[in-house]
Amino acid sequence: MKGFYNKLLRINLRNKSYSVEEIPDSVLENTLGGKGLGVYLLLENNRKSVDPLSSENNFIISLGPVSGTTIPGSSRYGIFTKSPLTGLFSESYSGGHAAEPMNWTGYDAFILEEASENFVYLEITDQDVLFHDAAYIWGKGTYETEDIIKKEVKTSRVAVLTIGPAGENLIPFAVVENDYWRSAGRTGVGAVLGSKKVKGLAFHGTSMKEVADPELLESFVKKIRYKGKTDAGAKAYRTLGTPMLVAVNNKVEAFPSRYWHSGTFDGWEALTAETMNEQLKTSPRACAQCFMACGKLSEVQDGRHKGLKIEGPEYETIYAFGGLCMIHDLREIAYLNNLCDDMGMDTITAGNLCAFAMEASFMGKIKEKIPYGDPDIAASLLRDFVSRRGVGEVLSKGIRHTAKAWDMEDVAIHVKGMEPAGYEPRILKGMGLAYAISPRGACHLRSTFYKAELSGMIDKDQTQGKAELFIDFEERLALQDMLIVCRFYRDLYMWDELSEIIEATAGIRMDKSHLKKMASYVIDLTRKFNIHEGVTKEDDTLPMRFFEEPLGQGNNVLKKNDFNRMLADYYRLRGWSEQGVPQVINSGRH
Repeated sequence: MKGFYNKLLRINLRNKSYSVEEIPDSVLENTLGGKGLGVYLLLENNRKSVDPLSSENNFIISLGPVSGTTIPGSSRYGIFTKSPLTGLFSESYSGGHAAEPMNWTGYDAFILEEASENFVYLEITDQDVLFHDAAYIWGKGTYETEDIIKKEVKTSRVAVLTIGPAGENLIPFAVVENDYWRSAGRTGVGAVLGSKKVKGLAFHGTSMKEVADPELLESFVKKIRYKGKTDAGAKAYRTLGTPMLVAVNNKVEAFPSRYWHSGTFDGWEALTAETMNEQLKTSPRACAQCFMACGKLSEVQDGRHKGLKIEGPEYETIYAFGGLCMIHDLREIAYLNNLCDDMGMDTITAGNLCAFAMEASFMGKIKEKIPYGDPDIAASLLRDFVSRRGVGEVLSKGIRHTAKAWDMEDVAIHVKGMEPAGYEPRILKGMGLAYAISPRGACHLRSTFYKAELSGMIDKDQTQGKAELFIDFEERLALQDMLIVCRFYRDLYMWDELSEIIEATAGIRMDKSHLKKMASYVIDLTRKFNIHEGVTKEDDTLPMRFFEEPLGQGNNVLKKNDFNRMLADYYRLRGWSEQGVPQVINSGRH
């Protein structure tokens, strides 16, 4: 099938072998690659109720039909497995410059099965799979590991994925890093790689797949690049990046602060994109084939961290350490971001856990003195997470375990074991639905519905009829994850553009209704995986604090009846039963 190699590389880590399998056209026509192929392969290869950190949990990397093309936003890969953080479906994506060398190996997907008996890193090419000893780099940070592997592989056209000490120590919110600062960030994919004793993966090759219509693809790329020159959203990402949301969310009281007790942060002006550009001397940084350049290469100009260079911090890191932990200094947040990246852990979960410890100390639930606003204490906590020492030993097991251990289950903020991103659902009501039904826990990226509510596409307080627009967002962005293209092209890649991309790469011509059916099928497959792992309607909910604890000047809550109506509407419009079960389960169709 055009746009694909129709090849799966299966690597057995236990016996250091590999095999190449054909991916039938019929599978790709239904799943389109990326997320669709990832969840399909999980259902085919993972048995039910497998321990996420056992050798039986498969680690899957998938690419899409846009991979290796010049389509803007195409330099992304996806990782799919069972999450050690939630025990459910895990999907995590990363950008940078890794996807292109991965595509040059000549495969659409990679499965790592079993576990190695010794520490290794893999070198995957279009000719071979090499298993290199990694005992001497086990324990090193992600930056140094990436440098060492690149030096050993001895080619400039290589993608290197690594884990840090967090992944090695099976911390359930460990990440996989590439290009130093790009992270497949949430759900603990780094811990799964660590459980298999794989320190890193290096990809290179010379393969090039055929697209269906090169002329249409070239025309599309020219059109989008021209449009991007004047697009207001693209300009905002280039100049301000994701930290522009600090001001936006504070002004509507949707910036979670003081461990979710407030929707604004006193002194938030010190955390804005404008302050960051000035204080950290930022410069735009783009992924391969991208004109957004949303990344910000930052350098601390003064203070005790002077000279520190990092890409970021992004909005979510600023919210987690700045808002939730009440740290006012971007230089300190950049330092905490750097610690997380080098040790290899998710900044959203890490920041939430630091703030939870601060709240526990404030409430007298623990004997340790962990005050809000102290960056040194936060840095110490991060190190304690990874080494599993002191109070970090409890926190390192995640929010559900910690909340139960400290008798704080009524205080803890999470859905299905994963903490939300920086959008307050008592203000942005649709984000409440987004968090509740996301298959990987409280996720903002499967729909990015905050965009619809903050931009005024739909009233943020409205709940009646909101599920219909939400589903349109969810299905369109599911298609983006199947392709795989960057989330920040959501305003440029509408239904017509997605149709054109698929026609140019894969040669399949589909109108909006067909595209929605394809996306819906993959969403249903994802739900099927989670139901197999024990998810029920009762899990599609929010922490009680969002329903009961008033927020801000308007004493805002998300009324439970309003939430239940949105959820019922969502199930009905999805074609699921009243208990949230899709027809694909009863039909047995894969």
